[in-house]
Amino acid sequence: MKHTTATDNRRMAVTILGRIVSVGMTDLARGINHAGDAAASWYVGRALRGIGADTRKARPRWIGAGIVAMAFTGLLPGCGGGGERQDVDEKEATYPVKIVTSEFPTRQRLAQTTNLKIAVRNSGDKAIPNLAVTISLAGRAGRSSMGPFTIRVNDPRLAVPDRPVWILENGFPKLVGSKNPAGAQTANQKTFAFGALKGGEMVSAIWRVTPVDSGDFTLRYRVDAGLYGNAIAKTPDGNPPVGSFAVQISDTPPQTRVDEQGNVVPISPGGVTDLGGAPSSQG
Repeated sequence: MKHTTATDNRRMAVTILGRIVSVGMTDLARGINHAGDAAASWYVGRALRGIGADTRKARPRWIGAGIVAMAFTGLLPGCGGGGERQDVDEKEATYPVKIVTSEFPTRQRLAQTTNLKIAVRNSGDKAIPNLAVTISLAGRAGRSSMGPFTIRVNDPRLAVPDRPVWILENGFPKLVGSKNPAGAQTANQKTFAFGALKGGEMVSAIWRVTPVDSGDFTLRYRVDAGLYGNAIAKTPDGNPPVGSFAVQISDTPPQTRVDEQGNVVPISPGGVTDLGGAPSSQG
């Protein structure tokens, strides 16, 4: 078998890329010429489609060509064997953790702001590379959604199929006692990374949310020791550190009044549900 060099690989990738783009442009032109052949059974708003009257047949081909083209473009720098793996610094290891606090009110009302609180302690001696908390609604609609507090609605007429159950307040999550945002969002929008955690130390975080949909929902969370699957977090009994909250959101808005400072505040309960809330079901 002939040995191929990095230069040969690059040339081959560029050739394939050129053919893909050429086919995509041809299909796009055909689609524009025959734009009036058939009416679509569903559509996406023109503002999101861009300029042009491309048909349903031409558009998927052009999009597919673009996706593959971008994939090849991303591979070009690595054809010669270069490119550093993102998980290179995350060693394979198991880290013992303890969920100290997991609280979220199980009975809520529309438009009543409340707090989700999760506190995790590194109960081992080794530093955790990157403590991460992943939040998602249960069920197929929750698992398939992009956001931590949203569900997926299977309606082809919607340009954005995710519908929020809770809206996360700007600047959250935050660490308890801090005014600064914490928990950077990762490539997975449901995962919040809090960075390295030394042995014996604890992270206590708050997500301030407001329910905008009524009904019964189950909110789940999982704690990890890293982002790439090499660093594994385990509870003292050897189980994954997970938990869930069964929440009922009423469509009756809270009763409010205007205080002496002119602020609108609920009569009962407090304006922002106390951090106590209800403990989660762990395991």
